[in-house]
Amino acid sequence: MAKRIEFSTTGSPEVLRYCDFVPAAPAPDEVQVENKAIGINYIDTYVRSGLYPTTSLPSGLGMEAAGVVTKIGANVTSIKVGDRVAYAQSAVGAYSEVHNVQEHRLALLPDSISFEQAAASLLKGLTVYYLFHQTYQIQKDETFLFHAAAGGVGLIACQWAKALGTKLIGTVGSNEKAELAKTAGAWQIINYNHESIVERVLEITGGGKVSVVYDSVGKATWLDSLDCLKRRGLMVSFGNASGPVTDVDLGLLNQKGSLFVTRPAVNGYITTREELNEASNALFDLVATGKIKVDVPESQKFSLSEAATAHQALESRLTHGSSLLIP
Repeated sequence: MAKRIEFSTTGSPEVLRYCDFVPAAPAPDEVQVENKAIGINYIDTYVRSGLYPTTSLPSGLGMEAAGVVTKIGANVTSIKVGDRVAYAQSAVGAYSEVHNVQEHRLALLPDSISFEQAAASLLKGLTVYYLFHQTYQIQKDETFLFHAAAGGVGLIACQWAKALGTKLIGTVGSNEKAELAKTAGAWQIINYNHESIVERVLEITGGGKVSVVYDSVGKATWLDSLDCLKRRGLMVSFGNASGPVTDVDLGLLNQKGSLFVTRPAVNGYITTREELNEASNALFDLVATGKIKVDVPESQKFSLSEAATAHQALESRLTHGSSLLIP
């Protein structure tokens, strides 16, 4: 018997229940992981609310955690019992004391990286990796716009941008978050509650605008993001924190300069063990050398039973950086 979070109907954080379950034995291509730290991601709120549909209910929740392998399936060859591992693309159910994960979804965890560091950074770090290196390859000294720069993905993006020698203009909603993003490595900050995003981008760039905008906010920033782009610029919409972008008028892309738009996700870029190793090694190297710090405040570490409280804090924008569930 073990404990996990599940929900039988979609909705607000109150639908999450802390309950007993009997873990299934790992399938031939799976390993069973005893989770030591569990990552909380905004995508989890989309699944819980029903924005991203689940295949069946009741359902577990969460895709990211780090821990120790306790069992392996009959066909598993690259992982052994006792290995320290992290994962970020499992079937939903990581909000649990134990979770079965396919072998090719697991990254071996270097001794230099703690369980909490891994659970707080892997999915967010894989996201930044594909955004900066694959969706659009950011060049040294290039200026670009990144929304929600003090969020979990945003703070890693600020640090990664600094390591690459690029110029990240970050948007935030408060002076406190502005300081966090600036300290993390953002080149310039725009507080959207006090400044016009478009006017400030024009001012910062001398009217030149930017070649790429990374936007995880969605509906609230869609038009501003397009207005910040150069001719033939790329809008990367990778989240829906303010609601999804719907009924897109493709004519706007022509009117605003023959713009490009993409809606990527990590599972469109990192699908094999080789791709996972490449991306996770790049992240872990930056964490191990101190170029990316993923220290989680004690106020943002919740017990597994407090998952609903953690979601309330996340959706109320009361958090910054990463948050964790600790079994």
